[in-house]
Amino acid sequence: MRIKEHPILEFSPGKKVKFTLDRIEMEGYEGEPIASALVAAGVKVLSRSIKYHRPRGFFCAIGKCSSCLMKVNGIPNVRTCVTKLEEGMNIEIQKGKGDFN
Repeated sequence: MRIKEHPILEFSPGKKVKFTLDRIEMEGYEGEPIASALVAAGVKVLSRSIKYHRPRGFFCAIGKCSSCLMKVNGIPNVRTCVTKLEEGMNIEIQKGKGDFN
């Protein structure tokens, strides 16, 4: 589920790295947006709305909306569409507004 060829853009994936999503080990490419790695791994729900807990997925991909807010390495409200993936990251689906617990 990755774009491998594009008429204008060039892709050169980084090295493969491992990370976890809610304690499940996954793989992605170093330097790609966290949200891209998750979507490529088949993850469709990145967060849930605060009031009604409706599922939120990859939406704007430029850091302007709040659909991709997740807890990354213990820090809540990280915009995963613009945050680069690194080896060993611990990512969690955020519940509500996010907290430091």
